[in-house]
This record gives sequence, C-alpha cells and structure tokens, in this order.
Amino acid sequence: MASGREILTMRHISKNFLGVRALNNVDFTLREGEIHALMGENGAGKSTLIKVLTGAEEFESGEIRITGIPRPIINRSPQEAQQNGISTVYQEVNLCPNLSVAENLFLGREPKRLGTIDWKTMNKKAVEAFAAMDIDIDVTLNLENYSVAIQQMVAIARAVEISSRVLILDEPTSSLDDSEVNKLFSIMRKLSKSGIGIIFVTHFIEQVYEVCNRITVLRNGELVGDYDVESLPRLQLVAKMLGKDFDDLAEVKREGSDNTSDDTEVVIEAESLKSTSRIRPFDLAVNRGDVIGLSGLLGSGRSELARAIYGADAAKGGRLKMKGKPLNIHKPLDAMKAGMAFLPENRKEEGIIADLSVRENIILALQARKGAFRQLSRKEQEELTDRYIDILKIKTSSRDTPVKQLSGGNQQKVILARWLLTNPDFLILDEPTRGIDVGTKAEIQKLIVNLSDQGKTVMFISSEIEEMLRTCNRMIVMRDCVKISELNGTDITQDNIMKAIAGGGVE
Repeated sequence: MASGREILTMRHISKNFLGVRALNNVDFTLREGEIHALMGENGAGKSTLIKVLTGAEEFESGEIRITGIPRPIINRSPQEAQQNGISTVYQEVNLCPNLSVAENLFLGREPKRLGTIDWKTMNKKAVEAFAAMDIDIDVTLNLENYSVAIQQMVAIARAVEISSRVLILDEPTSSLDDSEVNKLFSIMRKLSKSGIGIIFVTHFIEQVYEVCNRITVLRNGELVGDYDVESLPRLQLVAKMLGKDFDDLAEVKREGSDNTSDDTEVVIEAESLKSTSRIRPFDLAVNRGDVIGLSGLLGSGRSELARAIYGADAAKGGRLKMKGKPLNIHKPLDAMKAGMAFLPENRKEEGIIADLSVRENIILALQARKGAFRQLSRKEQEELTDRYIDILKIKTSSRDTPVKQLSGGNQQKVILARWLLTNPDFLILDEPTRGIDVGTKAEIQKLIVNLSDQGKTVMFISSEIEEMLRTCNRMIVMRDCVKISELNGTDITQDNIMKAIAGGGVE
C-alpha cells in the first residue's frame, strides 16, 4: 500500500495539438509505493499526459515536480526523464531482440574492465536483478528466444535499473495470457513495496481493481477526478469515463439471442476449406443477418479460419461459396470484389496506412474496388469521409489529419469506416475492440448489432467472451486449429464455451 508521500506532482498541465485542446489544466499526483491507474477513453488525454511527463511532447503551461529535485522539471527527452527518475515500458517492447538479455538490461551502461565490457560482471548483475523479481532465465541468451511476456519483464527490469522512483506501464497486459498477467502483477506489487510509484495505463477495468490503489480519470483532455479504488465502484468508474450513466454495456445485448428472420439465405458456405496456415479443413454455413463469433484461446485458429475465408492465407483445398455461387479467391482483392470486408487483428501493421490522412485511409478500399480508371473525385472523397466521421463519431481535427495522429480507438473507427463504405455483404472483424476504451467498445458492439439488423452478416473474433455473448447469435469454438463446436441462441453461454475449449461436453 502507498505510504502517502508524494513523489510526483503534475499541476495545471495544458497542451494544444493541431488545433485540438489535448490537455486542459490537468493535475496528477503519484505517491511512493502506489500502483496508480490512469483511465479514460481513447482521446481522453492519457497518452498526451504520459508523453508530456516523459519528454516526448512539450507542454504549454503547468509544472512537474519530482521529490528530491528542488525545482520544477521539464523533460525535453525520454533520456532526460530517465535521469530524473522516470522510466516507461510500452505495450510494444522497444528492446534489441538480437542482443542478449543482459546486454538489453545494461545497454549504454555496460560495466567495463580494462576498457572493454566486463561480461562476467554484467551477466552476474543481470542474474541478480531478475532474481530480485523472482525471474529465473538464462541472461546470456538473445532476447528473441523469449516470449513477449519475458521480454516485457526485461523491459521492466531495465526501467527499474535505470530509474528507482517512477515506473510507467503503458498497456502492458494486452499481449499476455492470464498466467503471465498474474506474474506481472506479482512483480508490480513487489516493486511497489520497495517504494517505486507505478503509473498503470490500461483498458482492462477488472485488472485495475485487482492490482491498483488509486485511479485518476481523464475525459476530453480534462481531469474528472482522483479516487481510491475502494471508494469507486466499477459502474461509477465507467460513468465517469463516459460522462454519463452507463449500465455496464448491458443495453448492447440484442432483444433476441437467435436469428429469427424468415430470410435464411446462406451468405457464406465453406466445405472442407483449408489454407496455407495451420487451420484444419472446416465446414461452415453463415446466414444473412448472422453475427457469428469465433471463440477459443490464443493460438486456437480463430484468425486463421477468418483469413482462409477472406483469402489473406491462400487456399489449399476445399470449396467456398457466396450466396450459392462458387468463389475462387486467390487474394484479398478477389474477396473484396465479391462483397467481403476484413478488419485485421493488427491494425497498425495490416490496417491503417499511418502516413496517409483520415480521408485517404477511409476511401482506400472503395477506390481499390472501383479500380484505377474510376477515380473518386476530391469532392466525393470529402463528402464520403465527412459522412463516416459523423456516423462513427471519429475524433479528428480534420479529415486531412494523418491517421497516425489519432488515438487507437479512432484509428479503429477509420478502418471500420473504410470497409462500411464498400457496403459489404460479409464483414470479418478480428479483435475490433482490442486496446480501446469502454465507450468505443460499446459503440462498435452496437454497430455490429445494427449491421445484423440491417441484414449484413458479421464474423466477430474477440478474446473477451463477454462482448461476444452480448452481440453474437451463433458461436464457433476453436481448439488447436480445429472447429470443435458450434453453439446457437440460448446455448451460447460462457459455461458451454469454456467446456468446449477445455474439451468437455456441452449441456
């Protein structure tokens, strides 16, 4: 538990960014030995506040103070922030995979002997550093030999070695399984007991209540409040993040849990379909208006099944039909022209084109579908872009803002806009709500249900069973790259899904 002594204070911080007020008179306080959650929707100002603190961005007004330094500090770079006792570990580990664990730990600070690196001492100190965190690994092996979870632990160990005051963990659990998350939390608790103050940026509300002492909520670049975890129930936290009453997303649940439409047109039909990925041959028939979920553990083959249908992984056998007509899909463009759309799991690498504008990203698929000789006019592009910025409530200062400058949730909306613009019959959404805030999740879930009500067919992949229970009327369960179960209507329960994943029977 935190001692109560303040080690970091940020007062009246303001920051303008491309004409948008990113932070407005924000206060933040971190105490010695506490784990402090920084919460808010995408675009609330969390990332900007962290960037201001770590020297990645300048701020216009306000002051930052660190205990032990008699004057306000201005970090002009992450290196200067580290010198002032502030280190950050990002969701995407920024280390050198081709160097050893020990080299990564002491990169730029290697112990020297007779003018050269003292390997024996460096490896010994690395072993001691990890032992203090209850981690037993071979520090002489290259970092690339270890899992994402271990790489993250190495990044944390390095941050602790460099800085002993403030540790910022920015979405550290997004790529971890439950056991790895528990290990990370154990390390966070141990570090907090040693007096380190930890700022924990996350979208996972349950994790906040499991490991944090206090919560600061931002909304639209302003401070909503600072709360002890015990005094802020979950629903109140969500309400404060959204600025309105919100009944735990329950209203997203569709009225009927099964597709009761008389129109039973089969939109997608796969027979013994297999691809170059690990997926085993599978059969599947999806009706018009279905929201069919793909459930299973990471590595179960959910994404591979979707990619096989869309042609992102080349087919090796079997048959695929759309509305009763055979489809020969050799590449994603074939699927797009047939009326499919695919929002990939990795939006940064496979979704957005970071250096292009919001407008250019949105019209991309429609233009590809029309072909090079049927160019959309600039006026058409702007009208279509403005329409979907309004429909999806995309927060951007301009349609011509580079999409890389938008928050993660708004980038996701841009990709959704791109595909909705093509008016697809079959829409594949692979982890569309991963890493985005509660409010945007709710908007996307409602959009999925609305698309279904309009007769669109959706395939929905998510690691969060709860959100699929709210939106899907059918569920495919995957295990070891095999389709092992199919649930419909009222049979779609968490208990039945977990039994199928575990290999047990479904009642």
